[in-house]
Amino acid sequence: MQIARTAAALALAVLATAATACDPAGGGTTGDGRAPASTPATTASADLPSFAGMGLQAAQDKAQSLGFYRLDSHDALGRGRDQIWDRDWKVCFQRPAPGSRPATGTVDFGAVKREESCPARDASPPASAGATMPDLTGTSVKVARTTLTTSTGVTAEDASGQDRFVLVESNWKVCSQSPAAGGRLTGQPVVFKAVKFGEACP
Repeated sequence: MQIARTAAALALAVLATAATACDPAGGGTTGDGRAPASTPATTASADLPSFAGMGLQAAQDKAQSLGFYRLDSHDALGRGRDQIWDRDWKVCFQRPAPGSRPATGTVDFGAVKREESCPARDASPPASAGATMPDLTGTSVKVARTTLTTSTGVTAEDASGQDRFVLVESNWKVCSQSPAAGGRLTGQPVVFKAVKFGEACP
């Protein structure tokens, strides 16, 4: 009889231990039967310094060393150029501004080529055209094209009269456009006349 009671006691002890192992808190519900609230996840933050004036590659390396791994960059002059060789570019602007920032956020660098001067303000891309033609004079042909729907037929012509091909569209600025600014866009082809940046429009 004593042996049977001892065996039963051991069995109950084993069951209690197993239940505690499955639920270290000692129970899967609160006193009213509800599941206990989980501890909210915390987002790590780090001090983001100013990168203005640094080479783009150096700025990216520094940001990564501080724990910021989601990095982006854009042409601060608004020409839509790609930063293919980061060492040829320097940082003028950054988003977000310096300060304590979530390390999981994206750091976006506004950059220009090393030999260029930083503009007074970071260029923002123009809004999509919609049904009305915006004024795209002064923008690069590449950026002007991106404001239009992908189904729009676009022709870019040399406005200088030299009959040059407009090959790298980010190197050409729009001098005139058809339809004119304010005109209705109904699916018709669009024509841009352009010259290279640094040249005067005729």
